[in-house]
Amino acid sequence: MNSGFEEVERGKLMLKFLSKVKIEFNALDHRTAACMEFIAQCNARKAKESNPACQVLVKRRTDDHAPQITVTYVNGVEEVIDASCTPAQDIRKRILERGRHLETEQMFREAGETWPVEIPEEELRWEFYGTKSKKALEKGQSQ
Repeated sequence: MNSGFEEVERGKLMLKFLSKVKIEFNALDHRTAACMEFIAQCNARKAKESNPACQVLVKRRTDDHAPQITVTYVNGVEEVIDASCTPAQDIRKRILERGRHLETEQMFREAGETWPVEIPEEELRWEFYGTKSKKALEKGQSQ
């Protein structure tokens, strides 16, 4: 389990993977909690330092449109998130997961490997050192 400190440390890296964040909400809407928390995370000094080029835009709406956060990743992929029912912590986790995926993809491409990596079906069945087969595990439990 991660400590709160580790969560904050990872959270500050969130903007590293983004080129643009657009946060839209009506200030009178009771569903804006995630937007407000996300704005605070994006405006944190360490988050801004992780990627000063990331644009953080806030659009205050006057209609009944649900709060939403649109993030654009550094590779140009845009994702629209319904912030009326998604906690800011879940949004941050999603961004960090995608960011790790982007880093992995970049690492493989820089090494001259194809992406996505395709693992042959027979290799998925191979045993690896330090692991036991299902049969060995069952045998050990029955003794």
